[in-house]
This record gives sequence, structure tokens and C-alpha cells, in this order.
Amino acid sequence: MDTCQTIKLMPGEYWWGGVINDGALMPFGKSDYSRNLRHIDDNQATPLLLSNKGRFVWSDEPFAFSFHEDELLIQQANSPIITGQEHHTLAEVFNHVSRTYFPSSGKFPDPLAFISPQYNTWVEMFYEPTQDKIIQYAQSILDHGLPPGVLIIDDNWMIDYGNWKFNKERFPNPKEMVRILHQLGFKIMLWVCPYVSPDSAVFRMLQRKDYLLKSKDGTPALRQWWNGYSAMIDYSLEAAAEWFLEQLDDLVTSYAIDGFKFDAGEPVIPDADDFSKPVLWHNTLPLNDDCHAFAKLGTKYPLSEYRMSWKNGGQSLIQRQRDKAHTWERGGLADLIPNGIAQGLMGYAYNCPDMIGGGLDGDFNSSDFQFDSELFVRYAQCSALFPVMQFSLAPWRVLHDEQLNYCLDIVKLREQLGPEILQLAQQSATTGAPIMRHLDFVFPNEGYALVGDQFMLGDQILVAPVLLKGQTSRQIHFPTGTWIGDDGSVVQGPALEEIQAPLSRLPWYRKA
Repeated sequence: MDTCQTIKLMPGEYWWGGVINDGALMPFGKSDYSRNLRHIDDNQATPLLLSNKGRFVWSDEPFAFSFHEDELLIQQANSPIITGQEHHTLAEVFNHVSRTYFPSSGKFPDPLAFISPQYNTWVEMFYEPTQDKIIQYAQSILDHGLPPGVLIIDDNWMIDYGNWKFNKERFPNPKEMVRILHQLGFKIMLWVCPYVSPDSAVFRMLQRKDYLLKSKDGTPALRQWWNGYSAMIDYSLEAAAEWFLEQLDDLVTSYAIDGFKFDAGEPVIPDADDFSKPVLWHNTLPLNDDCHAFAKLGTKYPLSEYRMSWKNGGQSLIQRQRDKAHTWERGGLADLIPNGIAQGLMGYAYNCPDMIGGGLDGDFNSSDFQFDSELFVRYAQCSALFPVMQFSLAPWRVLHDEQLNYCLDIVKLREQLGPEILQLAQQSATTGAPIMRHLDFVFPNEGYALVGDQFMLGDQILVAPVLLKGQTSRQIHFPTGTWIGDDGSVVQGPALEEIQAPLSRLPWYRKA
């Protein structure tokens, strides 16, 4: 089936949807844009478009779409295109599509993820985490006045990809390590991925069991990813998926691990260039549904984080934005708010803006890397009132004096508002509503569709971080109502006001 539809845009109509990493280009309709959802190798995605005029487009399988002048063109669809025009606002159409196509599971992640920051070992340790380093990192968090939270042990804690046992050379007593971390108040997640290192004992065992994705000639397919070439579990096989979960369950029961960071998971395109030969799933999967199946595995655990998802809206999964660069521009700080808004509108309510200051190892390991302390503080401020915030680079190591205090102050704000964020997470588990909301979602038809540098936390808190280097003030759109600022000021909306925002301040306002 190859269906094609052309939709005439209404005056003032703008659209969101598709791939989350394109959030900075949303809303669509203001300029030309095209995307084929057959290729979503960079972040969460959903075969959904929805507009501020209450219209939507949905298909169960990927489709291509483009905006040009006053038209939306849908094509290359392999399943029926469903459209709706019976709603009038962004919130109304979201409520309809979420109930219909990705209803909330009724569950939400562990409350600690919303009350306190997360801490990830990646930037501090990269591929060299050890038991001693992790305990020291956790103790340093507390010693510098930050609260305990979820601690993620990133890549290379294990023996090998697919061999999900602690490497005893780096972790001589992981059970004792987890006990100490729990005693300090942390909950522990471990990094995992869907790959299996070739020419290993686990690879040979899985090959005998017929659990690996195969080339069409019957040999295991090897996929190129950022850590080389690896085989891949065939998630179309229930037994293969169960084997993977058994490895994770063993970590839970043996070491009291609290959850997992499920990395990679990009969907396999059967004839893609990153395979030496075309591949074939054991049981036929629609395109991108292997990514969907991998993300479903995480719903078993109270703490699961994903960077890649396909049609997994409404689930109790923390959804992290694509790895961010240490930059003010696109790919860094500038992407956080529009991408976060897009995550919520696609059903990924429990969203995380990646690691504060950025998480690309190529940034921090390059010979010409220059750390920007102002950027780090503004990054922390922008992240603080997202549903989930995550540190990795230790602020006490890179910041000094006043700037470190600004960072500590923003964490105190997170602790202060954490219970409200948790309450919104609980509500989202029932209603599916985003926690982080576009202004047009809360205040429809007031002219805010193109405002992409501020957001609402629920319906009552307006957040407007500074996102430009050297800026100590910014314009803020205040919707209808009375707004009480973090500095005690009162603004009567609707209004557009220039607000002072020195480096010490994250401007946020509560609706009276």
C-alpha cells in the first residue's frame, strides 16, 4: 500500500510531530520541511502529526511528510493514513490521540527520578568506571551539598556486550558497592544495549539457540555502531527477549539494581548499508517495530531510560534527548526546550534533556575543548524544571565560587518543586498529559504557537530560562492571568515584558 494525502493548512495553523530531535524546527508550517520516518536513527519518534487547530495525522507504520508553502503532503505510507479534524486546540487533539493510539499505562517511574537530580558516570569516567570511582563520585555529590538521587553507571561496567556480568577487575565486590550507594540514599541504574560482541562465548551460545538477528544467508548479521561491529538480539523472538530480560533480572536479584539505561536501540532497516548483507527478522516486524520492541522491555522495571523509541508513548519510561554538545547552539542548549515540548506532545511525558553541560565524549576529549562555565550554569537552570534533570560532569570540579553556588541554588529549587513535579508525573500516568507543556497547549488561541524558548510546567508554572551567551535579561510572554515571579515581582498578563535575569537567576513564575 502506498497512500498519499495533501492537507491544506489553515491560517495560523502549526504542527508538531515525527522525530523528537527535530523539535527545534517545530512547529512545522512556518517554513519548508520534509522528513521520512523510515529513518529515525537519532531519537524518539512517533508516526503522528498534530496541530494547534486540533487536527492530526496518524499511521501505524512510517510515512514521509513535507510542509511546503500552505500544504502538508503525506506519502510513502504502508498502512492507512488516519486524519482527524473534529477538535479545536492542541490540548484537545493531544488528549484524543493519546487515548486512542498510546493510552497511558497507569504507571510512572520511581518517584526519586522526579524529586532529585539524576547523576550519570559517563563524562566523569567515560569507558573506565570502577567501583572505587563510583563510590567516591557518590560521596562527593553529598559532600558538595547535592542530594542523593538516581545514579547511572554507564558503559563498560560489564564483562562484554551481551555478557551482562560485572567485570570483577573493576568491580571486585559489586554487591557491597550497591549496598553502600543505597545506604547513602542513591538508587542504581546500569547501562545496557541490544548488542552482543562477536567471537565471544555468549555470541556462540546465542547463535546455537538461534537468538541472533540473521543475514538472509542464515549467518549472524553484524551491525556497525559507535563501538565497532556487533551482533544483535532478535527481538522478534519471544525467547530471545526473555533471555535478555533474564540477564537483567539476575542483576536485580543478585545485586539489588534498581533499573537500567537502555542505550542504542536504533531500528534496523533490513537493507541498510551498516550490515554486510540484507537482514531478516525471524518473525516479520513492521519497519521500526524492533525499536518499539526493545523499548517495551524497559516497562518491566521501575527505572528505565531510553534515547530511542518508536510508538512507545504513554509508557513509564524516562526518555532522554539525543546526546547534546557543549554549545549554546543547535545540538546543545538551544535544542532542549523545543525538543522537550515535542517529547511531551508525542506521549513521552517523562522526558530528560540529556546531561547538564552536554554529554558528547568527542567534546570533552578533544584537544581544543574549552569549557564554558556560563553555559554550564544556564544548562543547569534550563534543565532544572524538566520532568527529569541529569548531571554527569561534576559541577564542583568545573565551577568555582559564585557559579558553583548558582548551580547548587538551582538544585535546591528542584528539591523545592520536586513534589509538584512528582504530582504531575502521577497525573500523567492517569491522563497521559505532558508534564512539560507548550504555551499553546495551556493557553490556546492566544498567539503563542511560535514561542519555543519558554514552557509551562503543568498549567501553573511558567519557566523562561536564559539561552544566549552573555544575556542578562530576556523577553518573556506572559499569558492571561496574574503571574508571581521567583523574585517576588507580579506581572499581569497577557503581556510581553523584558525581565532581568543575571547569571544567578532562572526566571520562573507561578500563576496566581
